[in-house]
Amino acid sequence: MYAFDIERPTTVADAVEALKADEAQPLGGGQTLIPTLKARLAAPSKLVSLGNVKEMQGISIDGDTLRIGGATIHATVATEARSRYPGLARLASKIGDPAVRNRGTIGGSIANNDPAACYPAAALASGATIITNTRQVAADDFFLGMFETALDEGEIVTAVSFPIPEASNYQKFVQPASRFPLVGVFVAKFADGVRVAVTGASEGGVFRWTEAEQALSGTFAPDALDGLNVSEDGMINDLHGDGEYRAHLIKIMTGRAVKAAS
Repeated sequence: MYAFDIERPTTVADAVEALKADEAQPLGGGQTLIPTLKARLAAPSKLVSLGNVKEMQGISIDGDTLRIGGATIHATVATEARSRYPGLARLASKIGDPAVRNRGTIGGSIANNDPAACYPAAALASGATIITNTRQVAADDFFLGMFETALDEGEIVTAVSFPIPEASNYQKFVQPASRFPLVGVFVAKFADGVRVAVTGASEGGVFRWTEAEQALSGTFAPDALDGLNVSEDGMINDLHGDGEYRAHLIKIMTGRAVKAAS
């Protein structure tokens, strides 16, 4: 790990100002960034910790919308969102292990957009809005590719706003060593239709399975997926599973999520 300075601002405005320094980088829970620094794969001159920014912490309800501060840890989402958005709470409760859930933040996960991260699937399936220090971005427009988002330089994810569906569930086929999903599927049923988002499978990162959405919007049951298949083109091929295997898992995990949700 290379030497760096660290600042701990207490407001979003101060954090944004600190990030104007050359090679400064925001630090959420550090579950991705710290291992990256230890491996000397990044060398920022300054880390700007967001852990003390109170306005970025906590969960609130406004009608049928759940708003989660960007610095809110997974463990808090797992407990405090359970009564209003159980599908999201269950997702948070299965991220990593207790150490990760008590350090990692939703804002950090969304901003990093790891191709196998869980929260991007929840945000995309929920039709969430990503709130930053300067604007609001629909989840459909936010995730651009593997580790790529619509965030500009120095922009911070301050909160994520989730419309609460009528029914939802998240199923993931866990890679045991990392606890990341080999394939994860989040299904959310709303009055006007169903949204299905897939993580862990594609080289392009999280994506919506629109054919399944159309079928499930007509009949919300696993049988609605009969006859549907996911192409293996563009799927991740690695030592844990090839593209064909991952494509097959998408259909399996979607069916399980629908069954659990209904």
